[in-house]
Amino acid sequence: MLELHQIFAKQKRMLFFLLAFCALGWAFTPYETVFAGLALGALFGQYNFWILVRRMERFDHSISEGKKVASLGSAFRFASGIAAVAVATMLPKYFHLISTVIGLMIPYVLLLVDRIVFHVKYQ
Repeated sequence: MLELHQIFAKQKRMLFFLLAFCALGWAFTPYETVFAGLALGALFGQYNFWILVRRMERFDHSISEGKKVASLGSAFRFASGIAAVAVATMLPKYFHLISTVIGLMIPYVLLLVDRIVFHVKYQ
């Protein structure tokens, strides 16, 4: 589980850089809604990743103690994605819907890229 926490910490650092990039894009380009949607989606995506990490810890403890295995929280992550899309749909003046959906997937894309770089570096 230590490696999972290290991956999550690295994800948080990358998210801060992404949010800084979105803030710069929001401030200095005419695409404010696109960058706001990316930031909104990325925040909800990071929340989804945090839920996954937390549930994986519980899953690991349940397996190691021989208890009944709990679910991994797919419903919470799905509801979080719906909430992000609902915010973007209700406030189209401030958030671009498509960029919000793209932003939801950013933490998982960053995870994939990080794992590819890790395997190329250490294999």
